[in-house]
Amino acid sequence: MRPPRPGAVVAVLAGAGMTASFMQTLLIPIQSRLPQILDAPREETAWAVTMTLLVSAVCTPISGRLGDMYGKRRIALILMGVLVLGSVICAISYSAVPLIVGRGLQGAGMGVIPLGISILRDVLHPDRMGGAIALVSATLGVGGALGLPISAYITETADWHVLFWSAAILGVVVLVLMALVVPPSTLRTGGRVDLVGVAGLSVGLTGVLLAISKGADWGWTSVPTMGFGLGGIAVLLAWGVWERRVTDPLVDLVVNARGPVLMTNLASVAMGFALFAANIAFPQLLELPEEVGGLGLSLVQAGLILMPSGAMMLLMAPIAGRLLHSWGPKPLLIIGALIIAVAYAISVWVTLGAWVVLGINILVGIGIGLGFAAMPTLVMRSVPASETAASNGFNTLMRGLGTTSAATAVAAILAQYTREVDGVPLPTLEGFRIAFVLGLACALASAVLAALIPRPTPRAGERPSLPEDAV
Repeated sequence: MRPPRPGAVVAVLAGAGMTASFMQTLLIPIQSRLPQILDAPREETAWAVTMTLLVSAVCTPISGRLGDMYGKRRIALILMGVLVLGSVICAISYSAVPLIVGRGLQGAGMGVIPLGISILRDVLHPDRMGGAIALVSATLGVGGALGLPISAYITETADWHVLFWSAAILGVVVLVLMALVVPPSTLRTGGRVDLVGVAGLSVGLTGVLLAISKGADWGWTSVPTMGFGLGGIAVLLAWGVWERRVTDPLVDLVVNARGPVLMTNLASVAMGFALFAANIAFPQLLELPEEVGGLGLSLVQAGLILMPSGAMMLLMAPIAGRLLHSWGPKPLLIIGALIIAVAYAISVWVTLGAWVVLGINILVGIGIGLGFAAMPTLVMRSVPASETAASNGFNTLMRGLGTTSAATAVAAILAQYTREVDGVPLPTLEGFRIAFVLGLACALASAVLAALIPRPTPRAGERPSLPEDAV
C-alpha cells in the first residue's frame, strides 16, 4: 500500500482542527435567542456554551497523554467520533438538557489539535514541519473566525438544527478522511492510565473554570463562585502532588516546569486572552445600534468583516514556517504578540469604523498566525519525544484558559458599562475601550513572557521531541 502524501496528511489534520474549533463559536449567532428557542431560563441555556469550553479544557491534556500511550491517530479518531455523536444529539434536541450534553461531547473534539501537531512530528520530514505545524496550530483560531459568518448565514436562512446537522456531516467527512489518509502512530510510550490523575484534573479544572465563567452571573464573592474556585484550586494542588509521585503521570509536571515550556505556556495564556477578547468584543461592537456607538450591522455583515482574521491565520502558515526556519520560534512569538498589541492600540485610540475594524482584525489574524505557529515548536524543542502529544495538549489547555478568562472578563466589563436603549441595557464605547486596553495589556504581557523564554537545555540521554534544527 502506497504511503499517504505528506500534503494530504497536513490538509486532513488542518481540516480536523478547524472542525473542532468551529464548535467553539457555533452557537454565538443564536446564543441570545436560546431561552426562547428552548423555552428555558437564560441561566440554563448559557450552559450550552459553557459546557463546550469545560469539556474541551479537560479533554485536551487527557487526550494528549492517551495519544502518547495508545496511538495519536487512534485517539484522534475516537475524539472525532465523539464530536459527531454530540452534533447529532444537538441536531435532534428541542430542550436544553440534551443540547447541553451534545455540546459537551462536541467540546471533546478540541483534543485533535494537539494530537494533529504531534502526528506531524511523526510523519513529516523536518524541512516541511515548520509550515505544517503553523497551519494546524493556527486552526485553534481559524475555525472560530471562519465559522462565525458561516453559522450566522445558516441561522438566518434555515432552522437552527441545520447548524448541527452541518457540523455532524463535516465531522463524518473529516473522520473518514483521517481513517484513510493519516497513518497509524508508531511511537508509543505504553504504561497505565492515571485514573486518579484524570479525575483530579477533571474536577479541579471544572471548579476553576466554572468560577471564572460563571462568576459574573453568580457574583464574584458569592458562595458558589468561591466554593468552586477555591475548591478547584485545592484539588489541582493535590493533583499536582499526586502527579509528582505516580509512576506514569497524566501530565509530567517536571517536564512542563522546565523554563522554556513554562514560559511558553504562560505566554500562551496571555495570547489566548488577547485573541478571544477581540472575538467577544468586535462582533458586539459591529452589531450595536449607532446611537450607542456601534455600527448597526447585521450578524452576517459583522461576520464578513471579522472573517479576514481567520483567513490571515491560514495565509500566515507557510510564511510562519519559513520564518521559523530563518529566525526561530522565540522571535516569531514576540513579533506576533507585538502585532496584536498594535492592533489593540489602534482599537483604543482610533475612531472605529467598519474599515478600521477590518484592518484591526487582519492585524490580529497575522499576530495569532505567527504566535500560534511558534508555541508548539517551542514546546516540542524542550520535551522528550515520548511527551509530544501530552505537552502539546497542556499547551492547548493554557491557550484555552486564556480564551475562557477573556470571555468572562470582557463580558463582565461590557455588562458594567451600559446605556439603556428602549429599555434594553447595551454596552457603551467606554466599556469596549476598557476591554481593548485589557487586550493590549495581555498582548504586551505575552511579548514580555516570550522574551524571557530561555534556550532549551537537552537532558542527558533524552531525545527531544523536535531538535532545534528541525525547522
